[in-house]
Amino acid sequence: MQYSYYPGCASEGNAMADYHALLAVMETLGVGFEEIEDWNCCGATVTSGAIGKFPAQVLAARNLALAEKKQQDVVASCSSCYAVLGLANQQFANEQYRKKANLALKEDDLQYTGSLKVRFILDVLVNDIGAQKIAAVVKKPLTGLKVACYVGCQSVKVLPDDYDDSEYPTALDKIVTALGAEPIDYENKMKCCTAALALTDPAITAATINLIVEGATKAGADIIVTSCPLCQMNLDAYQARANKQAQTDYHIPVLFISQLMALAMGLSAKQTGLSYCIVSPAKKLANWI
Repeated sequence: MQYSYYPGCASEGNAMADYHALLAVMETLGVGFEEIEDWNCCGATVTSGAIGKFPAQVLAARNLALAEKKQQDVVASCSSCYAVLGLANQQFANEQYRKKANLALKEDDLQYTGSLKVRFILDVLVNDIGAQKIAAVVKKPLTGLKVACYVGCQSVKVLPDDYDDSEYPTALDKIVTALGAEPIDYENKMKCCTAALALTDPAITAATINLIVEGATKAGADIIVTSCPLCQMNLDAYQARANKQAQTDYHIPVLFISQLMALAMGLSAKQTGLSYCIVSPAKKLANWI
């Protein structure tokens, strides 16, 4: 299996742990995961604002044009990137749009025919690689660990994809099970973390985060795992503020699924990147660290 990997801007910031863990996990699984050379921001933060819809879509499409040279599916590990790249990709089914966009891409000596498929990382892990192959490389089964899976909104609700159920997603649960841990149901599992609203109205984000963390904690979860950089940041970084605002005292670690996979596969501390977590997972994961 060979894929063109689009890491996105978060991989160089708040999702750096996910980036390094995911590359290590894919190597362990024997999957060809080649980062798109000279990739640029997908434009997630400007699609509805500064530069306008069409320029933002062409900005995203530039990455697809670069990847098309290899003729490999594009895999995004950031749910925002997945949504933006996927929506841009859909536009190229329209011949008139395709011609207009390629005129813009020509300025960078690029063109895109729309031949690729944009995939989300959970789709690839569950439907291409599969739980059986993941389980086969586990060296430290996470037996006894209770995990609250939090998939977020964008990866299952923005694009009409059939890789998971948008109302009751199970892809994360399948991976967690393959690692030997126990995925648990909990209240507010599908509640939006409020995404970038954290920047403009952090009080709303804090209140929402508290409900999600409360649900996971009361259900007996040891940790929360997600695949979305923005969800991970909100649940982890805003947990202290949420506690202060709601006068609660929750301290539940929030990991990327790639980090949990790296841990179960017996990879190094540098590759698991647990030190990046704000709420320390050291106590909850003491049996496997």
